[in-house]
Amino acid sequence: MPDDLSTLKDDMIAFIEGHGMRRFSGFVSDDDVQCVMWDAAGNPDGWKDFVELAKSSSAAFLTMHAWTLDREDLDSMVERLRNAHYASGEDVEEARWLRTHIGKTGFIQLGWAYQGTMFLYEAAAEWYAGYQHFVDLAEDFGGLAIDDSDPDDEH
Repeated sequence: MPDDLSTLKDDMIAFIEGHGMRRFSGFVSDDDVQCVMWDAAGNPDGWKDFVELAKSSSAAFLTMHAWTLDREDLDSMVERLRNAHYASGEDVEEARWLRTHIGKTGFIQLGWAYQGTMFLYEAAAEWYAGYQHFVDLAEDFGGLAIDDSDPDDEH
């Protein structure tokens, strides 16, 4: 996958509209609904097969979500990570390195529904996994209070 998925997003929009389909702007969480993830089997153009299958299944539209890294989100995440009890200075520095990706599209999701199941195609830039790791780390440990008291001292 390229470092910036903006061109892929534009290609997807043109391809979907070229097939006479509409796009619904929305993200589908696999935690909330039954989903089947598309396996592109290493084919960078596998998303075209995904769109064509949606069309042949009489899907009237596809859901589409694209995520672009912006400075405010990154600064907020780095600040939460800096204040997290278990985050190391190395984690914070690695998270700051993500500044080189500000303004780049890092994640795209396409989806369509069929008989109560969402079929999803996802593409992510390599750096996106690192970003998600640091977001999870900041959320998991950012608000965790550490109790340093010794239970023996209470007696």
